[in-house]
Amino acid sequence: MIFSSVTFLFLFLPITLLLYYLVPQKAKNTVLLLASLLFYAWGEPVYVILMLYSILLNYGMGLLMDRVPRAKKEILAFTVIINLLMLGFFKYYGFLVENINALFRLNLPVRTLALPIGISFYTFQALSYDIDLYRGKFPVQKNLIKFATYITMFPQLIAGPIVRYEDVEAQMGPRKLSLARFGKGAVRFIIGLAKKVLLANLTGAVFDSVHASGAAVSTLSAWIGAVSYTFQIYFDFSGYSDMAIGLGQMLGFNFVENFNYPYAAESVTDFWRRWHISLSTWFREYVYIPLGGNRVKVWKHIRNILVVWMLTGLWHGASWNFVLWGLYYGILLLLEKYVFLKWKLPSAVRYVFTMIFVIIGWVIFSADSVPQILTALSSMFGFAENGFVDGTALYLLKSNAFLLLAAAFFSLPLLKKPLKRLKESSAAAIYYLFGFIFLLAILSCSIAFLVTENYNPFLYFRF
Repeated sequence: MIFSSVTFLFLFLPITLLLYYLVPQKAKNTVLLLASLLFYAWGEPVYVILMLYSILLNYGMGLLMDRVPRAKKEILAFTVIINLLMLGFFKYYGFLVENINALFRLNLPVRTLALPIGISFYTFQALSYDIDLYRGKFPVQKNLIKFATYITMFPQLIAGPIVRYEDVEAQMGPRKLSLARFGKGAVRFIIGLAKKVLLANLTGAVFDSVHASGAAVSTLSAWIGAVSYTFQIYFDFSGYSDMAIGLGQMLGFNFVENFNYPYAAESVTDFWRRWHISLSTWFREYVYIPLGGNRVKVWKHIRNILVVWMLTGLWHGASWNFVLWGLYYGILLLLEKYVFLKWKLPSAVRYVFTMIFVIIGWVIFSADSVPQILTALSSMFGFAENGFVDGTALYLLKSNAFLLLAAAFFSLPLLKKPLKRLKESSAAAIYYLFGFIFLLAILSCSIAFLVTENYNPFLYFRF
């Protein structure tokens, strides 16, 4: 089940919210847990057992760390290893065997395993609980229902944001619910839905039309495709995060922000402070800092950054394009820290170069193979089969100019300050009136698109 579906919007969500608000406070976690298990089992009826195993494992190991403090380190090591083995088997088994076969010219059998949806997200949440419990950041959670609710909460179960237990510990008990908070969450959800349906899906269709042409594209077509994917993945994933955060608010939770206008960044470092913030925070807290962070010798700092970014690439998928994507950003961040930051460039120049680097990164990220990466990049930089401009490119540009301009406009914080000033001015009534009309319009358009289009899952479901 996905948020941007008629089933979720008009069946699952209304029934869940109705039950959630009707039951007494002490039963809300139980209702949320059962709803979340149903939500997950709707698309993964078999793998819900795997998720339940993960819950019981991490809950039990947490209790064991609390009861046998002298063996906390060994218990944590065992728990981390089991979690990573579980994630590694389902996500990297086929990739590993294929590469062993290629490297040693073997013919080991490769079984195709369906990737359990959301396994990377709920495994990282469980690991953050175990590690922070070991660090003494909070007392052990002895209530199994509360712990299971934390792991399975359907708003962020499938594609994040990665919520650390430390951030929601107090909210696992009685939660404050109000009409104002519900309304704020509903607004956030509607905006996220519109991002997904009206911007991500439509820019994704442009990318698919270019991608389907393979190598037979012009330079302009290659850039249109790359820019379209750049917008698609942003509005797809930030739209999901908006919906998750909005749903959380409707249920009484405050989830961490996951995006902060990353396409307004003026450096690659700044981009990664703004993009998928919960994942960047996770790797910083549980990998980068334990390795020594930047408070080490230069060669160790270089090692730390490369290790983190190789792991970040692999986290996204078992494929060489993700490994290269992680390595690409690791090298860029090192160059930026040790070379580029010494250059005093104008803000506009820094912005343009950052966006070019980001677009190239998404070309690597979206590719199905290394040869496809090379073909796409060569086409973008003047070695396209169909020259610089062809009829198809001009048609794509004319047909989608408004869409791409709208995507660019809404990906930047151009309206943030004017709307804030209007909201705080004497004309605030106009802000709320037009805001209500705008939300009603984009909700109506989103629903109209959902009724007519085919199943279109979020891109990050595959990770």
